[in-house]
Amino acid sequence: MKATDVLVRCLENEGVEYIFGIMGKETLDLIDSLSRSEQIQFVNTRHEQGAAFMADVYGRLSRKAGVCTSTLGPGATNLLTGIASGTLDFSPVVALIGQAGLERQHKESHQYLDLVKIFEPATKWSIQIKDSLTITEVVNKAFQKAKMEKPGAVIVELPENLAGQKIPDNAMTVKPLPVYTPVIEEIKAAIDQINNSQRPFIIIGNGVIRGEAVNEVQAFIDRLQAPVTHSMKAKGILPKDYSLNYFTFGFSEQDEVLPGIEEADLLIVIGYDFVERLPKEWNKKKVPVIHINAVLAESDEYYPIQSELVGDVKRTLQAINESEIKPKPWEPSGNLREHIKRAYHLNEESNSSLSITSILQAIEKRTCENTIVLSDVGSHKVAIARTYQPKKPNKLIISNGLASMGIAIPGAIGAKLACPLDPVICITGDGGALMNFAEIETAARLGLSFVIIVLNDSKLKLEEQMMMKKLGNDFGTAFGNPDFVQLARSFGIKGVQPANVHEFETMLDEALTKKELTLIEIQMENE
Repeated sequence: MKATDVLVRCLENEGVEYIFGIMGKETLDLIDSLSRSEQIQFVNTRHEQGAAFMADVYGRLSRKAGVCTSTLGPGATNLLTGIASGTLDFSPVVALIGQAGLERQHKESHQYLDLVKIFEPATKWSIQIKDSLTITEVVNKAFQKAKMEKPGAVIVELPENLAGQKIPDNAMTVKPLPVYTPVIEEIKAAIDQINNSQRPFIIIGNGVIRGEAVNEVQAFIDRLQAPVTHSMKAKGILPKDYSLNYFTFGFSEQDEVLPGIEEADLLIVIGYDFVERLPKEWNKKKVPVIHINAVLAESDEYYPIQSELVGDVKRTLQAINESEIKPKPWEPSGNLREHIKRAYHLNEESNSSLSITSILQAIEKRTCENTIVLSDVGSHKVAIARTYQPKKPNKLIISNGLASMGIAIPGAIGAKLACPLDPVICITGDGGALMNFAEIETAARLGLSFVIIVLNDSKLKLEEQMMMKKLGNDFGTAFGNPDFVQLARSFGIKGVQPANVHEFETMLDEALTKKELTLIEIQMENE
């Protein structure tokens, strides 16, 4: 078989359904092989960055590795931002990249860059295939590395001269990933420390969702009866009205839950990723920590580990829940939970004016529990992380590792392909929207339906706020915009602009009911 035919067989064995990307001369054999696959659909995108973002979000939601592809040179470097996003947000991604033939890599050569070196800092593993007979081994290892905790991106580079070689069909059997649990003595020591504490505070992160341990962490919280806060990527694990839910933490400013954390005498940190916020920002009093995670902690003086339970989070919590745990009910002083609800606008009634708060409240009230909301990066991301309360875990997708603008529209494509029955809404600022706006054509071509909300204020608002605070001016933050409604219609999709919240709700209901690909432009003068 042709080498790329064997490569596609390997991808089929891994359960790959979609490959996002743009072809080039060096990947023609791969695309030819994909054309004969009955299992894998090649999604030709409008930009490689969009392809990588699609694979990133698809990987987060499908619990399989998202796959993207590009040719060498500029095609590959265009992938880099989305690949880094996958790594820092712990999404399993495998990128298949074409490369110049081995015969010309030792000399100055057209479009040739050492991509393995370029991608190494942004990936879990970066490898070039040097012998076509090793394709099956490399692909098998690539998917294992991408999916193992903590997940991330892997690139596999295939030189052009190897792609068409004839090799035997020796695709490897895919084996399940190994599962590890802490030894029972470590679990018992941690339980003793919990039982001996007076004011434990629970902090949960996205590792709970990745580890499919939501039920177990909810059972643990119910038994311990201690206050809980969560990272923005772990939203939805606890119901909004749950009495122990102290909502989101990890903000650079006005992190309202910090006084409660500072009152604690023990922090039980479950599945939290330091990439969201380093402990020195939220544990300034150096409260002792019980670390429960799939990987070792990066310990420092602000993360003083008392016990470290490293292994499968689900099984670790199952073992803890089977043990004798003494309830530790306590409330932080100052009626903190009600203060947070006011600060995060969780109790406000929506009014007729269009603002990010009223938009989020309308979405929360008018959507089902399976609705997936994606946030682009900008000032609205902070508002979404504070105010919006998803009804289930892994239904709010926020880029908070690399925190790259431009992820929302291509990410919505990845979300809709991963979860075709779930309504999808992406919220983006005007800056992020235009970075990958061309992928609307990709969505329309695929016949996908989701809602794109563009917040139009003709500025980089978050940067404006930071500039004003630090330097007292807003130089370089303003720009002009097209007519987004007309621009959407030029792509053959519906574009509308509401004048108030009531019109927004009507347009949102119509888009979700009719299952149309719809862009809703919000003029943010009232914000």
